[in-house]
Amino acid sequence: MANTILQNAGFVLGLIGTAAIIAATAMNNWSTTDRQGDVVTTVYTYKGLWQDCEVASSGFTECRPMYGLLGYSGQFQAVRALMVVGIVMGVIATGISLFSLKCFKIGSTEDTTKAKMTLTAGIMFLIAGLCAVVAASVYANQIVASFVSATYNSYNPYNSGMGDMAIGMGGMSTATTYTFGTALFVAWVGGGVLVIGGVLKCVAFKGMYAEYTPTYKAVAYKVPAQSADGGSEKKTREQKYV
Repeated sequence: MANTILQNAGFVLGLIGTAAIIAATAMNNWSTTDRQGDVVTTVYTYKGLWQDCEVASSGFTECRPMYGLLGYSGQFQAVRALMVVGIVMGVIATGISLFSLKCFKIGSTEDTTKAKMTLTAGIMFLIAGLCAVVAASVYANQIVASFVSATYNSYNPYNSGMGDMAIGMGGMSTATTYTFGTALFVAWVGGGVLVIGGVLKCVAFKGMYAEYTPTYKAVAYKVPAQSADGGSEKKTREQKYV
């Protein structure tokens, strides 16, 4: 019973985590303009993994797709790749986890096969969660670096001409300070939920495999002493009569 609860809980958490990282990847507010201290803001900018959007004071929003691979840093491309890999692994693990549930019957699938499928889904959930957490952390680190650089340039008059240099992380400019967007927190939460779901699936596999593995006891067969003596006496009598 406990193994079934762990298996179902891992499946539900994996499904929620996969949906969360899909939503985070599609969201455009991974980084937003830091408006702290600004009295009047005419243009509000927020950036995602695939689009760069601006909101005017009139409320009009314009988004520009972020095409190309060479115009951005390797870390930004790694964030994209990690999120895509996490989504693929999460979707596949969700399908495997669904078919491994006890309440889901597929022909004459053995229980040991379902236990192995549960372990496979758990490992894939773990990998997907780690990909999302690492990707969000790398992106957040670049936001912090951009914020520190912009703050340093604003207080250093000798670096005033370097404000328009971009660090390559999605086109972030050191002249503008950015802060964490909603998508970052969604990716962190989704990755954490996936990790928890993967751990529950692995724990459920341990109990399921121990429950379904058959145990065989070896019995050594020995010839009784009486039958052995009786056979020798019979043979002696036959030789005597001959």
